[in-house]
Amino acid sequence: MSAGEPERLQKVLARCGLGSRRACETLISEGRVRVDGSVARLGDRIDAAGAAVEVDGVIVGVRPDLVHYLLNKPRGTVTTAHDPQGRPTVTGLVPADPRVFPVGRLDLQTEGLLLLTNDGDLAHRLTHPSFGIEKEYLAHVSGSPRPAAVRALREGVQLDDGPTAPAKVSVVSPDVLRITVREGRNRLVRRMCEQVGHPVRRLVRTRIGPLADRKLEPGHWRPLTVGETRSLEKAAAAPASAEAGRSRR
Repeated sequence: MSAGEPERLQKVLARCGLGSRRACETLISEGRVRVDGSVARLGDRIDAAGAAVEVDGVIVGVRPDLVHYLLNKPRGTVTTAHDPQGRPTVTGLVPADPRVFPVGRLDLQTEGLLLLTNDGDLAHRLTHPSFGIEKEYLAHVSGSPRPAAVRALREGVQLDDGPTAPAKVSVVSPDVLRITVREGRNRLVRRMCEQVGHPVRRLVRTRIGPLADRKLEPGHWRPLTVGETRSLEKAAAAPASAEAGRSRR
């Protein structure tokens, strides 16, 4: 099929992993699908390259050229597409075509999971502060944090660019903390730990929202499954403040 040629909506949805064509027909007939802001009808055809599609209020990436890669970034790799100093980059570890970009950043010495994609809309929602996507890290620190230090990290610490939001923190071993944050500030976890007197010796990101993979080796990548892509879209479906409001109600 040539680019821009309209396809039946149920076929596009099925290709995106939302179920069989018949199941997708049911979604449409129940009024759960919107295209460009309007409720879709059974029999509609769309240009998947340019249509904005929502299912149950969740934006679904339907462009046929979209790719999503999960990379285990090794230490010493730059989170960028090109480095003037000639250091290895994360984009050099994944296929060159189609061109993708990293979602968020990990500093030079930080290891772990990084998403790369050409889906700009999803990338924006995953990194925008209002959506508050969780990022989980294992922080190997100097010394053994006492309860007061752990409590400070949980409640928020004062940094030079303002206080941090409360974080989820647990002690894995005497010198290893599991820290989960929703903010995306530069070198945030490193600065938090340094502020409470326990500088980070090694930092590994182990989860991005619903994404985790303990078997993915450093320097290796894999495409996301359809289910993982859908789970990311759902995680980034509404701002964190709205989610908190719904949970309180």
